[in-house]
Amino acid sequence: MITRNAAAVAFAMPGGESSATAPMRPIDMPHLSRQTLGDREVERDVLRMFVQQSTLVRDRIGGATIPERLQLAHGLKGAARGVGAFPIASCLTEIEQEPDNRRLFAKLARLIDEVRDFVAAISR
Repeated sequence: MITRNAAAVAFAMPGGESSATAPMRPIDMPHLSRQTLGDREVERDVLRMFVQQSTLVRDRIGGATIPERLQLAHGLKGAARGVGAFPIASCLTEIEQEPDNRRLFAKLARLIDEVRDFVAAISR
C-alpha cells in the first residue's frame, strides 16, 4: 500500500529524489495565452515582435548613455511583462537600479538568447 506522502513525492519528483526540478520556461505560456485570448497565431506574432525588440535592446544597451539605457530598459520591461518573459523583466528592473553594471548586461543578453531559442523551438 502506498502512503499518501509517498504518492505525493511520486508526482512531485517523477524521476525520484535524485531528479532535478525541471527548468523554468523563459516565457510564461499560460500568461501569454491569457494576454492573447488563446489565439495561437497572435501568440506567434507577439513573440516574434518581442524577440526582434529584445535583440535590438540587447545589441544597443551596452553602448548607450545612461539615460538611453534607462529608456531601453524601461520600454523592454513593459513588453517583457506583457508576453510573460518575467526573468527578463526582473533583470531590466535591476538594470534600471544599476545602469552601469556590465554584469547585468551580460545576464540580460543570456536571458534574451534563451527566449530567442525557446521561441525558435516552439515555432517549428
